[in-house]
Amino acid sequence: MSSMRIHSTRRSVYARRISVFGGFAALLGTLVLNGPNAQAEPPAPPSAETARGYLGELTVKTEGSMDGYSREKFPHWITQSGNCNTREEVLKRDGTHVQTDSSCAAKSGTWKSPYDDGSWTDPADVDIDHVVPLAEAWTSGASSWTNDQRQDFANDLTHSQLVAVTDNVNQAKSDRDPAEWLPPKASYHCMYARMWVSVKHEYKLSVDDAEKSKLDEILGGC
Repeated sequence: MSSMRIHSTRRSVYARRISVFGGFAALLGTLVLNGPNAQAEPPAPPSAETARGYLGELTVKTEGSMDGYSREKFPHWITQSGNCNTREEVLKRDGTHVQTDSSCAAKSGTWKSPYDDGSWTDPADVDIDHVVPLAEAWTSGASSWTNDQRQDFANDLTHSQLVAVTDNVNQAKSDRDPAEWLPPKASYHCMYARMWVSVKHEYKLSVDDAEKSKLDEILGGC
C-alpha cells in the first residue's frame, strides 16, 4: 500500500472516531442538561433529636401584634444568580427535568409536592412555601428586624425554609403555625416539624405555648 493510501486510511479512521466521540459527547450533554436535578429538595434540617434540643432553647411567649405587618416588608423574590430569582431557583432545585427560558422562568418540568404528594407539570400550579410564614415570623420577633434581615429570611436558600408545594395546599396553610395546620401527608409531619424548629432556631424566633406543645408532640414521635 502506498504512503498516500495509508495516510488516507488513517485520516478516515480518525474522522470516524471523532464523529463517534462527538455524537457521544452531544448525547451526554443532553442527558446532563435535561436530566433530573441532583438535590430536588430543600436543604436537610437537623435530626429529630437535634430539633428537640433546639425546641427547648426557643423562647416561649405569646405571639406579638400584627400591627405594621405587610409582605412588602419581607422583600422577595430577589435575584440570586444571573437572571434567576429565588422562586426560580427553588423551582429548578425541587423539580425534575425543569426547562427554563432565557429569563430563567420555568416553562416545563415535574414537581412533586412533599406536603400532599401532588404531582404537577405546570409551574403555575406550584407555590414556593415559606415553611415559617412571613406573618408568623413578624409576630415571633421579625417585627424588630431590619429590612435587610427580613429580606434574607424571605429568600433563604441555605436552610429548610423554602419548598415547592401544591399551590392550593400552600394557600390553605396561609400564615398558620403547626398547632393550627400541618401538611395533609401525615408521614411528612416529622420532617415539617424539624424544618420549622430549625428555621425558628436559626433566626431566634419565639414560639407560643400551643405551638411548642404540638411540635414537642410531633418530634417525640419521630
